[in-house]
Amino acid sequence: MKSRKLLMIPGPIEFTPEVMRAMSMPTASHVAPNFIEAFGQALERLREVFLCPSGQPFVVAGSGSLAMDMAAANLVEPGDKALVVNTGYFGDRFAAILGRYGAEVTEVRAATAGDEPELAEVEAALKADQFKVMTITHVDTSTAVGADVQAIAALGQQYGALVVVDGVCSVAGEKMHQEDWGIDLALTASQKAIGVPPGLALVVAGPRAIKSFRQRRAPVLNYYADWTQWLPIMEAYEERRPSYYGTPPVNLIWALNVSLGQILDEGMEARFRRHRWLSDALKAGIEALGMSQVPVSPSKTATTLTAPYYPDGVDAAVLKEISQAGVILAGGLHPEIKARYFRIGHMGAVTPSDILTTVGAIEHGLAQVGYEFEFGAGLAAAQEVLG
Repeated sequence: MKSRKLLMIPGPIEFTPEVMRAMSMPTASHVAPNFIEAFGQALERLREVFLCPSGQPFVVAGSGSLAMDMAAANLVEPGDKALVVNTGYFGDRFAAILGRYGAEVTEVRAATAGDEPELAEVEAALKADQFKVMTITHVDTSTAVGADVQAIAALGQQYGALVVVDGVCSVAGEKMHQEDWGIDLALTASQKAIGVPPGLALVVAGPRAIKSFRQRRAPVLNYYADWTQWLPIMEAYEERRPSYYGTPPVNLIWALNVSLGQILDEGMEARFRRHRWLSDALKAGIEALGMSQVPVSPSKTATTLTAPYYPDGVDAAVLKEISQAGVILAGGLHPEIKARYFRIGHMGAVTPSDILTTVGAIEHGLAQVGYEFEFGAGLAAAQEVLG
């Protein structure tokens, strides 16, 4: 019997034993030679994971929201115009952050929860004004919508906007080629597909973003997030020199370097394929149990996350029953539909066994709350995809 429950939420996720061992190492000095080497290597590996060889990585103690804050604070000055391609809760958050730094924010919003704006709508907005920055949420954790980042980024580049991608729920799980797709800045957090416990804000800024930052006329309005302070620190560690602005979270960075090494050992394209395969299996199981999903079509569905609607007559009480069967899932987040759906994260070190365990626990929970279905249908459908 497992000593603990399987965590299948959209972050934090399950972490590998090697990552957890790195977390439990005796904490070293942040200027110790072995830590400087690990930090420098982690910065180099981030370029490979983000697929951005010309990028400047930043690793800072904080959450994914701090990474969003860093992007806005360093790229936007009061009066700049920003376009937010909004697919849910975290599009709302990016708009609020940009506004806090004085940006004039325009939003192109999805028509309904579970959808994304049409490319024609995005292009019409870009044509109508001159935007310094355009933000895209790759996978909105509130809806499990996976935006067409490649196509949207191409439009941003065409019309001269800096393209910023919130990849908190996508980087290292959902296919994204930052440099080839013309993404000027991508960001994530450690606790999702990167596979490290919460606590690190991760940003890779491309050459256009760094150039824009260097050409600022006004000071950055966030002391902690200011690249004026952090850029020399990142450069120093990558050159294997000690430096100091704020004490880095030593054990988290040890763990980050371990996890990035595991990701690169798997290979980015292989990792993207594995995430798609496991996602397809989980979604097949959900559909076989008679549940629809928040995204309005399969083409708009994320790889790292699934958001099923509760079946008729079932509500959030089923999550307690699923937990009793050994799997922890997450409730809804999008305010318009929060009580109508739940969320399943499947990213990072997730395995076929984890997918089957999750589908089995969902079947158990549904049976416990009186939902009528063909018992075993979900497992059979998932297993068919897994082969």
